[in-house]
Amino acid sequence: MTQIFVSIAAILGGLSVAAGAFASHALRERISERSLEIFDTGARYQMYHALALLLVALLISRTPTPPTTLLASGWLFIIGIAIFSGSLYALSLTGIKILGAITPLGGVAFLLGWGALAVAAFSIKF
Repeated sequence: MTQIFVSIAAILGGLSVAAGAFASHALRERISERSLEIFDTGARYQMYHALALLLVALLISRTPTPPTTLLASGWLFIIGIAIFSGSLYALSLTGIKILGAITPLGGVAFLLGWGALAVAAFSIKF
């Protein structure tokens, strides 16, 4: 699971950098300032949670038998990125407002991921 999470984190982190560069260079003159802010929020949260996924991978690699809550936190961060950041990217690029209704589901996945990580921390011997 460590290799999977590190690989996914690296891909998502790299894509976050690419998204930020894309927004700064290609989108600045094509979408509204508000849409640009929305896109940037998606990229920022994607990077935060790619880094969190790296932390989860590190903890898994240092734990002989990782608790299921630790594994769940990694998957919840991935799901959160897909839903939260993905919906913000789509909203900012298309202007379809209903996509904003999906974003909180990604936020819930992030919160559950952090909660699962907190629970897992009590099971891990540091």
